[in-house]
Amino acid sequence: MFMKKIWYTLIIVASNLSYSYVNAQELLSLSDCRSLALEHSKQLHISQEKITAAHNSKKAAFTSYLPSVSATGTYFRNQKEFSVLNNDQKKEINNLAPNAKSRIYQLADILGSDNPKIKSLIQGLGDEAFTELGIFSEALIEGVRTDTRDVYAGAISITQPLYMGGKIRAYNKITKFAEELAHQAHNSELQEVILTVDQSYWQVVSLVNKEKLATSFLELLNKLDQDVQHLIDEGMATKADGLSIRVKVNEAEMTLTKVKDGLALSRMLLCQVCGIDLKSPITLIDEQVNDLPTAAIYSDFDLEQAYSKRPEVKSLMLATQIYEQKIRLTRSEYLPNIALSGNYIVTNPSFYNGFENKFRGMWNIGVAVKIPIWNWGQGFYKTRAAKAEARVTQLQLADAKEKIELQINQSAFKVNEASKRLTMASKNMEKADENLKYATYGFQEGVIPVSNVLEAHTAWLSAQSDKIDAQIEVKLTDIYFKKALGTLTE
Repeated sequence: MFMKKIWYTLIIVASNLSYSYVNAQELLSLSDCRSLALEHSKQLHISQEKITAAHNSKKAAFTSYLPSVSATGTYFRNQKEFSVLNNDQKKEINNLAPNAKSRIYQLADILGSDNPKIKSLIQGLGDEAFTELGIFSEALIEGVRTDTRDVYAGAISITQPLYMGGKIRAYNKITKFAEELAHQAHNSELQEVILTVDQSYWQVVSLVNKEKLATSFLELLNKLDQDVQHLIDEGMATKADGLSIRVKVNEAEMTLTKVKDGLALSRMLLCQVCGIDLKSPITLIDEQVNDLPTAAIYSDFDLEQAYSKRPEVKSLMLATQIYEQKIRLTRSEYLPNIALSGNYIVTNPSFYNGFENKFRGMWNIGVAVKIPIWNWGQGFYKTRAAKAEARVTQLQLADAKEKIELQINQSAFKVNEASKRLTMASKNMEKADENLKYATYGFQEGVIPVSNVLEAHTAWLSAQSDKIDAQIEVKLTDIYFKKALGTLTE
C-alpha cells in the first residue's frame, strides 16, 4: 500500500509537470513560431534533401579524375568447335602412314628383286616406322584440335583519363555550382516560410486587438442602450432613439462574431504553419501589447548589397556560370579524347602454349585516342545553341536586377507610407477619444442627442480600427522590405 501511494504521488506530480509544460508551450513568441515552422516545413526538408543530392553528385563528379577499375567475365557454350584443319586435311594426315607404307613396299620390291634379304629388311624397318607415323598423325590431329565448345573469358581493366576535351573539369564545376544553387533554393524557401509565419502571426495579433475593440465597443453600446432606456422611461428620449441604439448593438454583435470566427481560423492557419494541432489553444506574446513599436523609415539602401543577398539573383548568377560550363561541355564532345588503359585477360581455352583447356592470361597496357574528324557541323551548331542558352540566363539576370531594384524602392515607399499612416491614425485616435468623451458627457447632461453620440462611437471605432490596421501594416511592410533586401533571415 505504501508503494502504491508513492507511485500515485509520482504520477500526479508528473501529470502536473506535464500540464504546466503544455500550458507554458501555449504562449508563443514570433521567434517560437518561426522555429516551429522551420522544423515542420516539408518544403524545407525537401530542399535540404536536394542539397544532399547535389553534394553527393559533386563528389561523384570528382571521381572522374581518378582511374576506374572494372572486371568482366563471360561463358559461352558453342554448338560446334573451331577447327584449324578441314576434313580433307585430316583425311590426308590420317592416310600418311598407309600411303608411305605402300610406297616403301614398292621400293622394297624394286630393290629386293636381286637381293631378297634387303627387301625383308626394308619391309621390317618400314613396319616400325609406319606404326610411329600413324601414332604421330593421330597426335597431330588431336594436338591442333581447339575444343572451343566451352569458352571462358575474364578481364580486369584499369582506365585513367588523360585528356577528355575538358569535359571532366567542366562537369565538376557544374556540380559545384549546382550544389550552391540548391543552397540558394533552400534559402529562398526559408524566406518564404518565415514570411508566411510572420503574416499569419501578425494577422492573429491584428484580429485579437480587433476582437478587444469590438468587445469594448459592444460594452459601450450596451451601456448607452441602458442609459437611453432610462431616459425613455423618464420621457426624456424617444423610442426611435432606443431603436437606433439597438440596431447599433446588433451590428456590433455581428461584427464581434465575424471577428471571433476570423480569429479562430487565423489561429488554425498559424497552428498549421507551425506544425501544431489545429485545436491547440495558443496565445501569442504580442497579443498583450496595445501599441506595437514602429519600424524605421528607410531613405537609403545599398542595391549591390541587396543583389548579393537575394537568393534569386544568386541563383541566376549560378545558372549563368553553369551554362558557361555547358558550352565547354558541349565543345568537349568534338575534341580529342585520350585515356591510358591497362588490362589483364584470362581465357579458357588458352592459345599461349598451343591450344590448352586451361585458364591462362596475360596483361597489356596502352593508350587509346579518339579524334572526331567530320560530323557535318554538328559540334558547331550545338555549341552555338549552348551559347544562346547562356545569353538567355544573362538577360534574365539583368531583368531580375531591374525588377528587384523596383521592388526594393516600392517596399521602402510602402514602409514610409505605413509609418506616416500610423502617425496620422494615432492623431485621429486621440481626437476620436476626445470627441467621444465630450459626446458622452454632453449626452449625460442632456445637451447632445443620441444620434451625435452614436456618430462619436462610430468615429471612435473607425479610428481604433485604423490604428490597429496601421500598426500591423507597419510590421508587414517592414517584413516585405527586409525580404526585398534579402535580410529577412538575419
